Amino acid sequence: MEQKKILDIFKKSKALLKGHFLLSSGLHSDIYFEKFQVLQYPQYVELLCKELAKLFWKEKVQVVVGPTTGGIIIAYEVAKNLKVRSIFAEMEEGVRVFKRGFDLKEGERVLIVDDILTTGKSVQEVIDLVNKYNAKIVGLGVLLDRSGGKVQFAYPLKPLASVVAKTYKPEECPLCKNGEALIKPGSRK
Repeated sequence: MEQKKILDIFKKSKALLKGHFLLSSGLHSDIYFEKFQVLQYPQYVELLCKELAKLFWKEKVQVVVGPTTGGIIIAYEVAKNLKVRSIFAEMEEGVRVFKRGFDLKEGERVLIVDDILTTGKSVQEVIDLVNKYNAKIVGLGVLLDRSGGKVQFAYPLKPLASVVAKTYKPEECPLCKNGEALIKPGSRK
């Protein structure tokens, strides 16, 4: 599926917002992708995750892991398409952990997925967790890379779509300097 169709899904579901946003990374931006506007539509989730799974068919994935919260839905649906199991990593005292009896076996082939990539913090937290189990990370998949490819990892990253969304440090934000109200849409504390 081409990038334009992916971005059209975000537009149709009203997930593409414009304004002055405080991102979970602490950065500010004039654009925000509210993934849950997309994730509320099973038909979009099914379509996007099927496309994401196709990018990793040849990797012999054994388990798909996603971070809470949006990553749970994406990991489940990608795993369904790959016919493997799905687990998720939760936050506990500022660190990603597996709970609910989830674990990985040494050498198990893992695909890490998430919704929107901005700084890569959530994905890196899951990478760090998976590495504690000595599992083999075969790739990283995201619905949308809003860094435009600037965020790099030690593993191959395959986004369905990539955009360059401007971000600003709070002290350098032109939107703050113009007095525009700051909106905090994310869920990370």
